[in-house]
Amino acid sequence: MDDIKEGIKYIFQTRNEATMCISGSGHAGMEAALCNLLEDGDVILFGSTGIWGHRAAEMAKRYGGDVRFVESRFGRSLNLDEIEFAFEGHKPAVFFLAQGDSSTGVMQTQLKEIGEICRKYNCLFVVDTVASLGGTEFYMDRWQVDVTYTGSQKVLGAPPGITPISFSKRAMKHIVSRKSKVKVYYFDATLVGQYWNCFGGSRIYHHTISSTLLYGLREALAQICAQGLQAVIKRHQQCSDRLQHGLSELGLEMFVPNVAVRLPTVNTVKIPVGVDWRKVADYTMRKYV
Repeated sequence: MDDIKEGIKYIFQTRNEATMCISGSGHAGMEAALCNLLEDGDVILFGSTGIWGHRAAEMAKRYGGDVRFVESRFGRSLNLDEIEFAFEGHKPAVFFLAQGDSSTGVMQTQLKEIGEICRKYNCLFVVDTVASLGGTEFYMDRWQVDVTYTGSQKVLGAPPGITPISFSKRAMKHIVSRKSKVKVYYFDATLVGQYWNCFGGSRIYHHTISSTLLYGLREALAQICAQGLQAVIKRHQQCSDRLQHGLSELGLEMFVPNVAVRLPTVNTVKIPVGVDWRKVADYTMRKYV
């Protein structure tokens, strides 16, 4: 488990002590981020470039969050002016966005500048990197991200069911000073963190983790460390570029018009005029899944 913590710190580019895993899929990471940070009535702003902002918002409502949105145009990312305008109007305690939204193939850029906006407005910054980590650059500490989590089965290539997550010192200070207990015992970062021996002292029993998932994740992290994170990112970007070039030669268009905000790990294609997208999806599911 200690080896895994060090590997997670490397892929997130962080030195956070509160770096651990949640036993569950990527959705469990989303739940853990929100239930630890939110108390009843807290305003949470969701930056939406696809479905995942709305999925997270459904969770936040169940934790008593006062949910607000700033939404991009379909196939576009959010710009800094849109985000800061929303901050001025909503004054959120927490801001959530997905670095890469797999439903649209949009990659949200300028996370460093968004982190600075969050500090300016004394807002906690949560970034979902489930579909993006390892396929594009991400620097948790440098970009002042307070909570992030990723999917073990995506670029990492480990089995699903275990979710790396990290909380900044600022986030942990917020959590331990809550007026009410974290609403889900299973996701309480102060307890899961003790289970992962993040805070010193003796390790506590919190739940029974899957040993096979631990071995799988450790091996996946070891492979990324051996290759080097930058080499892994470069490989995914090159593969995406080749795929996009091939699709262009076939006369197809990418769904995201701006090359700079296309997610390298999920390449979305625009269905040509006159083609029934449902038939394309059904055919693909029957033949290739």
